[in-house]
Amino acid sequence: MCGIFGIVTKEITDLGPILIGAGERLSYRGYDTVGAATLPQEGEIDLRKDAGRVQEVAEKYNFAEMTGNRGILQLRWATFGAPSKTNSQPHLDSDGDLVGAHNGNVVNNIELMEEFRAEGMTVRSENDGESCVHAVERYVDQGHEMVEAIRLATRDLEGDYSFVIGKVGEDRLYAIKMGSGLVAGVTDDLVCIGSDLPSILPITRKIVRLYDGEIISFWADGYEITSVEDGSRIEREPQLVEVSMEIAQKGGYPHFMLKEIHEQSQVAGELLKVLDNSPDLEPFLEKLRDARDIYVIACGTSYHAGLLGAVFFNKFAGRSAIPVLAPQFAAQYGSAVGPDDVGIFITQSGETKDVINTVEAARARGMGVLGLVNVVGSTLTLISDLHLPLACGYEISVPATKTYLNQVLALLYLALRWGGKDTGPLAGIPEMIDRTIEASEEQLDPIVEQVKDWDDLYSLGYGLTYPVALEGALKFKEITYAHCEGMLSTEFKHGPLSAVTDGYPVLFTAGPEDIPLIVSGINEVTCRGGQAIAIGLEDSRLEANAQQTLTLPRPDLPEELVPAATALLSAVPLQLLSYQVSLARGYDPDFPRNLSKTLTVD
Repeated sequence: MCGIFGIVTKEITDLGPILIGAGERLSYRGYDTVGAATLPQEGEIDLRKDAGRVQEVAEKYNFAEMTGNRGILQLRWATFGAPSKTNSQPHLDSDGDLVGAHNGNVVNNIELMEEFRAEGMTVRSENDGESCVHAVERYVDQGHEMVEAIRLATRDLEGDYSFVIGKVGEDRLYAIKMGSGLVAGVTDDLVCIGSDLPSILPITRKIVRLYDGEIISFWADGYEITSVEDGSRIEREPQLVEVSMEIAQKGGYPHFMLKEIHEQSQVAGELLKVLDNSPDLEPFLEKLRDARDIYVIACGTSYHAGLLGAVFFNKFAGRSAIPVLAPQFAAQYGSAVGPDDVGIFITQSGETKDVINTVEAARARGMGVLGLVNVVGSTLTLISDLHLPLACGYEISVPATKTYLNQVLALLYLALRWGGKDTGPLAGIPEMIDRTIEASEEQLDPIVEQVKDWDDLYSLGYGLTYPVALEGALKFKEITYAHCEGMLSTEFKHGPLSAVTDGYPVLFTAGPEDIPLIVSGINEVTCRGGQAIAIGLEDSRLEANAQQTLTLPRPDLPEELVPAATALLSAVPLQLLSYQVSLARGYDPDFPRNLSKTLTVD
């Protein structure tokens, strides 16, 4: 989730401290490289950048001495190209008279880079931010003015992105919003743009909202907004905003966890575009097809996603995969694996010590290593034979939400492609996520009241929803501090049923294929005085047997995909329920006690 900032001032000034300040305000978004550029009326662009933290890179390259009246800053969170000085942004065009930086993903980056090289352009990195600059360069070299060149460049750039760009010899900068965040701020002496409100709030609270498909050209005392669609002028006056920096960072949500739950539709859409265009997808699948045995190896939330992925592989590709917790792999399978076997290693951070240790054990046996990872440039991406990015952006809240959902979606996508089935219908998943969030929020209040005072409860599922039940239980344990045990619903009668007392709450996540078994489990609870809460698609059997139901919108997909999509979407109400119960119990869901986002210890 990169961050960009651009500014034009009336007078030549010390831009360095302004750019450093913007970088510090954007750093909450997560990043691994930092870069800044100032553009003169005449002469060379001053470009300084490298991998590292804002203060570290700023001190190393003396950002504080940078002067001028036009400046660009970027914090990059790696997706295309590992974190490095070369791949850090901003980027120059071939001749060094354009400079720009982006936020988002240009999913046809590799194909564009090949085109640019064939056209004689100087390509210096693997990064898709450079593709944005060269895409504009292509049309500037054909004689187009900057705004028109940017409009034409959008025809070549596929994905969701925004970028800011400037040219030597001019008095202005240009920015475009095509899916990623972008706002502008104005004063009497300057105009600036940034990826979000926090980047510009200390400078001004006079804000110009920008929308997808809009280009803004801005100079020291003015701006113009142009439609990408037809080149027409758009009139829009600034608005005065009165929000705190903390609320602005959270996008208006009270907690990062809730913000990230609501971001799930956006990142799911971005993931699907990345997978559709990934040159590593087919080699990844080929390694799976050729494998003797396949292991899905992960920890915590990622393990639950892998467990569901193994069900997808069986259901859609007709192949078995063995899910295993990373620390147990060597003891349980280490001496049995060899060069004919492949492991899919799943981790948000790419640094989870238990997973990295298992990669080393697998490598020692000659086993193939495939990665599903959110942080490009992390250890797992460097030591895998191949990896696919999860495209979630930075996740600040300790409980994983959007990273879990994208892990599940990636595994469903792989299973369908592996089985020769159409992944096109998955394009509807983002909209279904939004509908599920809305429907869940409307139904949660009575369920929160039912469970908030219990320090012990169970979360049960069957088949496709068994891994979802485990994930829902983990969310409860993480942020409500209640002991919530996840379990296969049919196992509940083999002992844990003894925990049920009058009013005791048990959550049942029901897939449409497994209603009879879930109903049987519900009645084992209710006949002993327990309270059964069912989550699933609308079904008269659930409504007749459970005391409370949370009804999910039915996925608008081919019937074959409905159970899998329901399992994916069922995690959303469990995320929201644990969030609401955490608040009801007086806890901060973003930073639960004793837990860390990235576990780099054994």
